[in-house]
Formats: sequence, C-alpha cells, structure tokens
Amino acid sequence: MYDQITVMAKELYEKSVALRRDLHRHPETGWLEMRTSAVIAGILTNLGYEVLTGRQVVDDGARMGLPSEEARREHAKLVREGWDTPLTYLTEEMEAGYTGVIGILRCGQGPVCALRFDIDALGVLEDENACHRPAREGFASQCPGVMHACGHDGHTAIGLGVAEVLMNLRAQLHGTVKLIFQPAEEGVRGARAIVSKGHLDDVDYFVGTHLAPLDGPDDGAVTPATYGSLATTKYDILYRGAPAHAGGFPEKGRNALLAAACAAMGLAAIPRHSEGSSRVNVGTLHAGTGRNVIPDYAKMEIELRGETTEINEYMAENARRVCEAAAAMYGCTCEMICMGAADSHHSDLTLADRAAAVIERELPDIRVSSVRCARNWGSEDISLMMNRVQSHGGQAICMRNITAMEAPQHTADFDFDEKVLEEGIRVFSAIAYDLLRDEPLHG
Repeated sequence: MYDQITVMAKELYEKSVALRRDLHRHPETGWLEMRTSAVIAGILTNLGYEVLTGRQVVDDGARMGLPSEEARREHAKLVREGWDTPLTYLTEEMEAGYTGVIGILRCGQGPVCALRFDIDALGVLEDENACHRPAREGFASQCPGVMHACGHDGHTAIGLGVAEVLMNLRAQLHGTVKLIFQPAEEGVRGARAIVSKGHLDDVDYFVGTHLAPLDGPDDGAVTPATYGSLATTKYDILYRGAPAHAGGFPEKGRNALLAAACAAMGLAAIPRHSEGSSRVNVGTLHAGTGRNVIPDYAKMEIELRGETTEINEYMAENARRVCEAAAAMYGCTCEMICMGAADSHHSDLTLADRAAAVIERELPDIRVSSVRCARNWGSEDISLMMNRVQSHGGQAICMRNITAMEAPQHTADFDFDEKVLEEGIRVFSAIAYDLLRDEPLHG
C-alpha cells in the first residue's frame, strides 16, 4: 500500500505544483482567504469529502485580529470580480470573512486523525526581479503588498494532495480523517476559533507540519516532531486623553502620546523570569496631529512571548500593569485589545517515533532527521490544537519538512524547492494510513 502512496504522490506532483503556483499568484492574508477557501472547498467537494465552510469551521466569538470592514469589502470585490475564483464554492460567509475549510472522510469505526494545513499569506511586497523564480516564471503575487512568504501555499497544496490519496485508500481505512485548512495562522489568530468550535474534541491523533530550510538544525528531509514554540500574546493598545492647545491651555490636555511612550519604556523594563526566556516588543506607536496640539489619541502595537505558557502569562500580566499605570500617570484611559495568542507546545514522542518508523520502513528514500524532536522557533498557534488533543488523552506532533529555500521565510524573495510537495504528500499519507489501518479503537 505504501508503494501505491508513492506512485499516487508522484502522479499528483505536476498538479500539486500547478495548484501551489495558482495559490501563490493569489495570496490572501488572515480572515481574507476567500478565494483560497473556495478553491479548497471545490477540490474537496469534487473528491467526495464532507466539507465544512464558514461558521461551520470557526467560532465567531473566538476569532481575533480581524481586518477592517473596508479591507474585507475591497478584497471580496477583488475575489469576485478581479480574480479567477471558483464562484460556485465562494459562499457569502467566506466573503464575510469566515474563512477556512475542513474536509471529513468517514471510514467506519476507528480512531479520528486530524491533519492541519495553514492557508494564509503575509503582508510582504514580493520581489519583481527576474532572478526571483515566481517573477521569472509568471506566478508571482497578483496582490501588491501580499505574498506567500512562509510556504503556506505549499502546505495547502500538500494537504489537497493528501486528500486525494486518502480518498483513493478509503476502503483500507478504519476511522475518520479530518483535514483542517486553517485561516489566519500569521499573527496566531485562527486556530483558537477552530478549537473553540469543538473540531479537536474527538481527535485521537493530530499531525501538522511546516516547511523549514536546509540551513536549520535538521539533518534529514523530515523531522518527525518539534517542541518549544514560544507562547505569545499580541495586543493593540489604545490610549485616549484630551486635546488642548499646547501653548495656550496645556493644563487642560491629557497627553496620550506621552502615556504610550511611558508604557513603551516601562514594557522594556519588565523583569525577566528565572524559569525560561521571554520577549517583549513594541512594534508600532502612532499618535499626534501637530506640534502645538496635545495628542488625545495614541495606538501602540506590542507582542509578548514566553518559553512556556506560564511565562507568557507572567509577561502579559506585567504588561497590563505597566500600560494601565502609564495611562493613569497622564490622566488617560487605556484599552488593550488582544489581536492574537498561542500557547507553547510539545509533541508526543510515542507518535513521533511511530511516524519516524513508518517513514524509515516504507519511504526509505526520505531521510528522517537523527533528532526525532527538534526545538522550534518563533510562535505557532498549532499549539492550541495540539494542546486540546493532548488534554483528553490524544497524541499530537508538529513535524518539519525540510527543503531548499531561495531566501529566508517572511522575506520578499522567498521561494522553495517544489519537490517537497511530493515528499509532503507521501509523508502525511503514509502516517495517516498507518494510524487508520489498525483495528478500530472505538466500539
């Protein structure tokens, strides 16, 4: 059966490359993945999956970091009128910003296996130089200032290839497959809304991945598990004071800019925690209308991170104290709006060892890294899905698929070797087949 998986993945390679390049041409940022969701829904529907979209996928109240209504309307118009969008599968809820898709394949009694693929792009202006392959070969972004600069177009193409392989194998599977195509991973905004909807509550096995560069710590084509993504919280902080003429009546003003500046300095002074690393960054501060007007409004964007969820909570608690105290000092008000959040994560080594054994035994041309569980970098809201599965006794891993990259992720000239698409399809399909070919766990 694993030989068949390899044959099917090879046959899907050109289709997967074409799909990845189509998605790369049409990048969409978090909660605006309207066309992307329609494409995914169409493919899964035609394959025969039970397909969930819109409010079936996400809990409205748990969505974070939503775009403005103006941005949403403008993008919906572009998707409907300016791009080659499969309108049959573009729903009103997608256009309203309820993006993401879940495909379900029910194969009788047995375990529930969820595979996660993130689908959003970044606010990066893509390189137009001819030495950049997407520009040279005609699949660069058609949305100025937005780019698939992290490989999520590849993740999505892998996920849809896996969908086709598993559908072809359904007669040999016992249990249920959930293919989760997650919106708004960038800024850690989307996973919480899927978790809150309950989609992970019955999952026995959970597998995710991320493309990673050759120059990292991994010495193989696949690292079966990772750990240590920093827990994080992102805030928009709004200060409101009172305007006044800076020369005529300064005592009547309440300076929101100074309150925000005071908070920015205070945030950098939060004592670090003895039990692990922590981070704080003030990314933006916008305030003021003129040199002779006391600013009555300021907006600051910050992020906090911690090696563990507990350390991140410590940083968040102190950040709230600092920001509110700064507001009080200048007679202003302070509103902190959470724009994104994720926990730290760990992978289950039992599942990691099982995945490694399957790859080494059945896909011997794909080298498994010597370190089964490598430390991750940055932050990733896949942690919320993993933690939910593990909270009720399920097992979860977040892998890395290693590939050559033209430039680092999140940069204007990022690109990757598309051979990883075929490898990714084989790896996910083989792991899922191994997990679901056993005798049923339930009943």
